[in-house]
Amino acid sequence: MVSPAGVGAFTGLPGGVALSHLSVYDWPAVDGVCGGTPHMHLTCSEAYVVTGGRGAVQTLTASRYEVTPLEAGTVAWFTPGTIHRLVNEDELRITVLMQNSGLPEAGDAVLTLPPEYLTDPETYARATVIPSDAPEAEQERVARARRDLALEGYRALRAADGPEPLAAFHRAAAALVRPRLAEWRERWRNGAEAAAAATGAQLDRLERGDTGHLADAVVRAEQPSAHGRFGMCGRLDVYRT
Repeated sequence: MVSPAGVGAFTGLPGGVALSHLSVYDWPAVDGVCGGTPHMHLTCSEAYVVTGGRGAVQTLTASRYEVTPLEAGTVAWFTPGTIHRLVNEDELRITVLMQNSGLPEAGDAVLTLPPEYLTDPETYARATVIPSDAPEAEQERVARARRDLALEGYRALRAADGPEPLAAFHRAAAALVRPRLAEWRERWRNGAEAAAAATGAQLDRLERGDTGHLADAVVRAEQPSAHGRFGMCGRLDVYRT
């Protein structure tokens, strides 16, 4: 992403973020609420820029449960460790900005499945992986089934008496992703860390009166690399960058 000399422009989206367009699921759940799959990120903050419709995001942290209304023009964001569930009240559409591009797709997000599904990566994968080569109807069936299973665990966490069930979920999530941490670190080095390093190198050059990097300016544009992908919270248009 950065030239060998460490002074070139970072070629990913600004700051090494990821961007996608999200149409939140309108599937009703057992509690009568339409929306997505509750989950938590372990290393990535996430931001919602609401572009249309109306809804809310339910969040659960070690300090409290909250409901944040979402409507066109709202920008809402939260840090790692926030369990979140998107609620679709009227055609909710969001542009999602995700810290550490590539990490969520590499397993940074852990769904709030009941504890028996969090015992090891293989058991978790069997309950959560959507087969990319399956017909769309089968992909939707799996996406809905894992959403409902995650809601079962989520409701238990919300109803828990005391902090231990949530702390146990945190420990189980950390154990699930531990085998992938070396891969995550490499993605971070090539992404967000590289973006910050490029800025540092440019500041150093400017301090010396060296403006050479400004002559290397580039403009980039791209269309989504996939449309309507079944995500955790809804159908996604995603970008390769």
